[in-house]
Amino acid sequence: MKNSQKGIHHISVLGGDGQRTTDFYVKMLGLRMIMKTVNQDDPSTYHLFYVNGTKQPGSSMTFFPWPMAAQGKPGSGEATVVSFSVPAGSEEYWTERFGEMGVDFEGPFNRFGSNVMRFRDPDRLKLELVFESGLDSVPAWDQGTVPAEFGIRGFWGTILSIEKTGDTAELLEKVFGFEKKDEDENSIFLQTGAVTGGAVILEKVDQKEGTNGRGIVHHVAFRAKDDEEQERMRREVMKRGLRPTEQIDRHFFRSVYFLSPGGVLFEIATDGPGYDSVQAEEDLGRKLYLPEPLEHRREMIEKRLPEIRL
Repeated sequence: MKNSQKGIHHISVLGGDGQRTTDFYVKMLGLRMIMKTVNQDDPSTYHLFYVNGTKQPGSSMTFFPWPMAAQGKPGSGEATVVSFSVPAGSEEYWTERFGEMGVDFEGPFNRFGSNVMRFRDPDRLKLELVFESGLDSVPAWDQGTVPAEFGIRGFWGTILSIEKTGDTAELLEKVFGFEKKDEDENSIFLQTGAVTGGAVILEKVDQKEGTNGRGIVHHVAFRAKDDEEQERMRREVMKRGLRPTEQIDRHFFRSVYFLSPGGVLFEIATDGPGYDSVQAEEDLGRKLYLPEPLEHRREMIEKRLPEIRL
């Protein structure tokens, strides 16, 4: 039986201008901005989080905005597409919305039994809407710009473009709870039982050198229920000859990072304690959150960060 508590936790991207990113993901796609914080490794820059209506694991798209960064070019060994789940039957709504908002798109086309529309964000990252049934248990953000009945429910998944798929497929199956569902001559489709974040497509590609910059996925994080499960998963990763970090406290979840066999940076992230463990509901996404060690520098940090308006 597929595990409904496994799958993608969040996906983090190198972005450009933070306001432009917020306008696209909040105003265009109808997501909720849930966390406005700083890059813990560089507090002079933002780390921005956008989620579905429940702010659950499997819905968090996060950005490190670098307004002066050059445009990136994806290569092999990267997550090259980020896919969101929307209700089956909402194709007409999204076609009209993209047309009205001037967003170029491809599709709908059918892939592994689902209709898909592909488009790009302002930094040229490839995005998809995957039209799925069975999403009623996951609310969309009902205070956003998209009617809840058509809204994004979270991630469908991601596409990893890699040269050799075997070891990564085994890792996803043995450690992260995925099962192989289908394949064609170039792709393997793996899935968990999770309604959000439950799919990964491994796309076999030739070796290609990419260029880091705007529009490039930094890492893909997978779910661990708690610290104990995260440590078990970390040990399993080590048994495969990979080199995971020690646990790093991100305050609303805890993280372990390692380079996957296909070259994609993976993270194991705990489901909790969650965004509302560090801020009151009315402050989420509105007030800058700073971890306690940085709180004494708040005035200086806020002065240096550009304003982001919702």
